[in-house]
Amino acid sequence: MLTQAEPPSGAEPPLTVERLCFTWPNGRTALKNCQLAIPRPGLWMLVGSNGSGKSTLLRLIIGLLEPSGGLIRRPERTALVFQNPDHQLLLPSCGSDLQLGLPWDLSPGERSERVEQALEQVGLAGMASRPIHTLSGGQKQRLAIAGALASGAQLLLLDEPTALLDPDSQRGVLELIHGLCTAPEPRLTALWITHRLEELAACDGAALVEQGHAGPWQSGASLRRRLSPLQGGKAGG
Repeated sequence: MLTQAEPPSGAEPPLTVERLCFTWPNGRTALKNCQLAIPRPGLWMLVGSNGSGKSTLLRLIIGLLEPSGGLIRRPERTALVFQNPDHQLLLPSCGSDLQLGLPWDLSPGERSERVEQALEQVGLAGMASRPIHTLSGGQKQRLAIAGALASGAQLLLLDEPTALLDPDSQRGVLELIHGLCTAPEPRLTALWITHRLEELAACDGAALVEQGHAGPWQSGASLRRRLSPLQGGKAGG
């Protein structure tokens, strides 16, 4: 049975996963006694081959999958950003889509202010009325991130958020998340899955996921040096 708790403010790491287990209906084990703890706010990255369990881990943390056992401690406000933003952008305009994730008890003025602030944070200021279908891929991914910010999320889970983007948009989204995680207020934490080893240069720590287990945190540069010769400069998706 899963036990889930919100960490007391300032007393616990932003995310703690202990002995997490998950088995697919076909009997294949995706995670077995997986351990992971993010020690402090910042940008943290996971790398692993296809089937290693890294994407399953994010879905368990956010609650899209039900584990068979283990413990998850995370902030109450946690958001998942998918690889393809079209899978989570649901309404016609930027502003109307952001409204979906806002706390219900905000006044109309507070809602408008929260939407404009989130758009400004991701470089889409003044685009509340812009139709989503007119956005580029990079702008859509920024909008998905804005939705997480508007909801007040303290922990962002990002599942290969640059995989479908052109090189300029990849750099832009990575710089955006890095900037959000290094800003003094609010203190954000991001757990980012990547298969682009060059992205590891931007993180506070990186870990390799293999056979349903997450390895220890190490510097992004160290993990890149370890994986580049083995995988021709790329890690599996």
